[in-house]
Amino acid sequence: MLYASKGKNTILAKRLNVKIIIEPHTIERANERGTNEIEIRDVVENGIAFPAKYGRLAKYKIYDFNAIWNNKAYKQKKVEVYYVIENGEVFTVTVLVFYIK
Repeated sequence: MLYASKGKNTILAKRLNVKIIIEPHTIERANERGTNEIEIRDVVENGIAFPAKYGRLAKYKIYDFNAIWNNKAYKQKKVEVYYVIENGEVFTVTVLVFYIK
């Protein structure tokens, strides 16, 4: 199911072959922050919704990482994707990545 969070209310949007359009800005940020298109799509499709500002929607997912990032070892990483739904299509706004020890 595709869950979308808008403000404090969580709404359920039916997953009916929703097209996910990953904007160039999101890809640039993904490359800088250590994630990729596969994880972005996974977060949008299967992540946990949380409140976002400015009428946007957001989801996150925590992945096992067990690797080095910026010369530090981390066990997990949290990928947050911010997006909007327009005309039945998902358009990403940006992606954030947080590394967890």
